[in-house]
Amino acid sequence: MKYVFLLSLLLLATCENTDAPNDEMVKLAGIPECIQARIDEIKSEPVWNPPAEIYSYNYKGRTVYYIPQHCCDIPSELTDARCNYICSPDGGIAGGGDGRCADFFTTAKNGRLVWKDNR
Repeated sequence: MKYVFLLSLLLLATCENTDAPNDEMVKLAGIPECIQARIDEIKSEPVWNPPAEIYSYNYKGRTVYYIPQHCCDIPSELTDARCNYICSPDGGIAGGGDGRCADFFTTAKNGRLVWKDNR
């Protein structure tokens, strides 16, 4: 019994942190191809500050993907599962996005991190 306990401790000590989904986890999660293409595009750029993240939410009855703003006055992006642009919930010069989905942060449900740039 003590060997099982020691083996369990050893396995726990060698496991890597999986709090942020890595590229392999994203592929296994079955995200849309266009979102994977967006991830590949982001990875071809210098690392954002803060590092890029993509979240999925349920918004107005559909799954959407939110890419938070990065740097300065760059607005965030909200797209549907086919990467059709919906709106910019925040960011930009005034910080309030493009005003087309001002209710996003109060009505979006079930947010989860889909991908984080861990470079």
